[in-house]
Amino acid sequence: MKPYILGVKGSDHINIMDLEQTKLFLIKALDFVAELTKEGKTILLVGTKIPIKKLVRETAEACDLPYVVQRWIGGALTNFKIIRKRIDHFKDLEKKKESGELEKYTKKERLEFDKEINKLSVKFGGIKDMEKLPDALIVLDMCKDELAIKEAKMKEIKIIAIADTNVDPTKVDYPIPANDDAITSVKYILEKFKSVILENKPKK
Repeated sequence: MKPYILGVKGSDHINIMDLEQTKLFLIKALDFVAELTKEGKTILLVGTKIPIKKLVRETAEACDLPYVVQRWIGGALTNFKIIRKRIDHFKDLEKKKESGELEKYTKKERLEFDKEINKLSVKFGGIKDMEKLPDALIVLDMCKDELAIKEAKMKEIKIIAIADTNVDPTKVDYPIPANDDAITSVKYILEKFKSVILENKPKK
């Protein structure tokens, strides 16, 4: 990350990002996201740190993107067919509950179904409508979601990611040098992605 660091501040040796570099890399990432969006490609938004979960979910829902805010599920990309079967089961249970089909079961059995639906919703709620592997990932913390990056690389899926000073930016295709611990920084970047996606979405 040396080329993206302007200097060091204070006795705590806090690295100061070169914001001009951040701006240039962010523009590259936004241009790529704009192209993907115009082509109707699928972008998976990944942000599992507790302070940003709500922000990630709101951004994803506003842009109609699949998202992951809980712990990354191993095999979510590399074993997508198996994961998809679990999601189909989850959607089937949801459908049966909505249609009243589960009413024929005992109260105890219905409670068990509710528990299962809630559990599956936590795990798969953000990706339940993702019918195929995504064309790209936006990852908001390269350390926290290292497994997501590893799986995306194995499946040759493009990766856009915030790259803080403690990571190797060459592990992703479109790094954005920025502080992934600063909520204001993450929010600003997400707002930029949101604007670009909404501007470039194909009209229905």
